[in-house]
Amino acid sequence: MTRLRAAIIGGGNIADKNHIPALSQLSEQVELVAVCSRDQTKARALADKHGIEHAFDNTGELYRQCSPDVVVICTPNNLHYPQTMEALEHNCHVFCEKPPAISGQNARDMANLAAAKGRVLAYNFQLRQTSEWTLLTRCQEDGLLGDIYHIKAHFLRRRGIPGWGYFTNKAMQGGGALMDLGVHVLDLALCALGYPTPDQVSGNTYDFIGKAGGKGLMGSWDPQTFEVEDAATAYLSFPNKSSIMLSASFALNTQTDKDRNLEIFGSKGGVKLFPFVLHTEVAGELADIQFPYLEETDIQLKNTAAFLDACRGKPSNVCTAEQGAILQEIVERIYQSAAS
Repeated sequence: MTRLRAAIIGGGNIADKNHIPALSQLSEQVELVAVCSRDQTKARALADKHGIEHAFDNTGELYRQCSPDVVVICTPNNLHYPQTMEALEHNCHVFCEKPPAISGQNARDMANLAAAKGRVLAYNFQLRQTSEWTLLTRCQEDGLLGDIYHIKAHFLRRRGIPGWGYFTNKAMQGGGALMDLGVHVLDLALCALGYPTPDQVSGNTYDFIGKAGGKGLMGSWDPQTFEVEDAATAYLSFPNKSSIMLSASFALNTQTDKDRNLEIFGSKGGVKLFPFVLHTEVAGELADIQFPYLEETDIQLKNTAAFLDACRGKPSNVCTAEQGAILQEIVERIYQSAAS
């Protein structure tokens, strides 16, 4: 097997802790050849830490000197679009961090260019690789749920406004809790329904806690420069009358520090995803079936492997460019509804 040459764009924590370790474990398939960051010192330090030969502070030199086959984009949200488009123009496959982009149109343009170039563009929605999600897909395939018609999806933090990075900067991130957290569970909910496009979207966003300040569990933030939503809710309705209720928060006056889950309702059975419980009937009686022996799995490693499978034309469950465009268009419609 010919190894793919891979480059990392972005020198932050997500590259250091997630993508580079995963790619390093898949060294029989891929060779990490370069790191690129706007800060040359940062790029060199990260490359040296992981034994990567090249470090750059601009993408032009990266493509000129290294000619990568694969580019992994780990930069702030507002850079996903230009950096993905540049990589695709250089005929690279692209594995981009979530969310796909700042706007739905950007994500659609990215998908269109990937298709025109015949390259794989995929997004790093790792929750698709959990054992719970794998079990859900098996339950669907075995007909245990029947027709899924409603999903409640949430990713909530009580006081989890990040006290570092650019998470509260609207120009760089495009949004707050919905963009950072809500997209993860929205992706799963859409997957469970076959990734349809809703005909109706209603949303609300809030910033009461973010702009007031208070106790933080993920560092302190400056309420004077808080520009994004600290919470968002949405209701999506689809042409076949299926629906999704979505909620996400950086800060919400709730009991638990962090709560991430999906409740999936079908005509024959339902599921609570984390931990996995199947709500059904057995022998004419109501039953809740638990699965206490599901294995822990390295979801970043599995999602990176799924991306590399897609690059080689193998079956893969990684989030595709088309799915990313649909998701980003929905996110934009939620923000538009909230603004109106």
